[in-house]
Amino acid sequence: MEKLGPGDLPRIGAYRLLARLGAGGMGHVYLARSERGRTVAVKLVREELAAQEEFRERFRQEVRSARRVGGYWTAPVLDADTEAPVPWVATGYVAGPSLQQVVGHDHGALPERSVRILAAGLAHALKDIHAAGIVHRDLKPSNVLVTIDGPRVIDFGIARALETVTDGGLTRTGALVGSPGFMAPEQVRGDRITPACDVFCLGSVLAYAATGALPFGSANSGVHALMFRIAQEEPDLEGVPEGIADLVRDCLRKDPAARPTLDHVLERTGADDTVADGRALDPWLPSALVAQLGRHAVRLLDAENPESDTAARAPAGGPPAGGQGTPGGPDPDERPGRAVPAAG
Repeated sequence: MEKLGPGDLPRIGAYRLLARLGAGGMGHVYLARSERGRTVAVKLVREELAAQEEFRERFRQEVRSARRVGGYWTAPVLDADTEAPVPWVATGYVAGPSLQQVVGHDHGALPERSVRILAAGLAHALKDIHAAGIVHRDLKPSNVLVTIDGPRVIDFGIARALETVTDGGLTRTGALVGSPGFMAPEQVRGDRITPACDVFCLGSVLAYAATGALPFGSANSGVHALMFRIAQEEPDLEGVPEGIADLVRDCLRKDPAARPTLDHVLERTGADDTVADGRALDPWLPSALVAQLGRHAVRLLDAENPESDTAARAPAGGPPAGGQGTPGGPDPDERPGRAVPAAG
């Protein structure tokens, strides 16, 4: 978290801003509290996007879809104003670092048992998302938050309804929305997107959690080279524990029809014995990470209302200054949620 700057608004809608959480491809994210004291995360859309009617229409659709997502394993959408001069959306705040922060900076690769429970939690989250008629399309480590009870999936910022296809929705022809290291082959090819796309991304996330490396490499050699490897080459699963390697490999099948369903993923992770009602049944993280999560919770409790906030409630009228980067740093090889050109 970072302190609010002089260009930050004191309030967005009914929410008093407390700190900056970061920024991504769609906008800036703030820690905030409601008038009744609930801690939330508020995403304020970038001003240049808010000026585009095409984007506003997509944003309206996404907020309507995200409100339908239930269950324990995602951050719920609590409030939004899609018609404000600068639109915003408020979700429940998840008190934990991202998987990208944990693996890429704080701890390194997770043990097999932690990855197995991570897989079960993410599969439950994706089932809830798909039940609402949404394909997430951007499941990646920075969109998975790690809590004492299990993982939580956030950010449906580029989600689409199940019936939407890449050449018939609001995405511009010739552009794909996603993160190169965590895209499915059908996203790379511009084919129709189905829930199996998220299963492929799940496989990439699990490989990263288990090894600290991406299964198709980074974009150091170029985005198009990375996308070619995703579409045509087999993943590098060296270092993935033997007990979950077959599951990860099956999730990463090129043919969407050959990938396991989420129910099959849950069966193969032994979810009935490890997770229930939105939480891991036993401690699922190494002790050092548990201690880190405790410190994170203390920081949240210490967050106070800014002393300078004496103004009356005001609508969001423009984007905040600064706030570059996402919590925990960027993804291994891309900015979050950017549009990338179709391969070939």
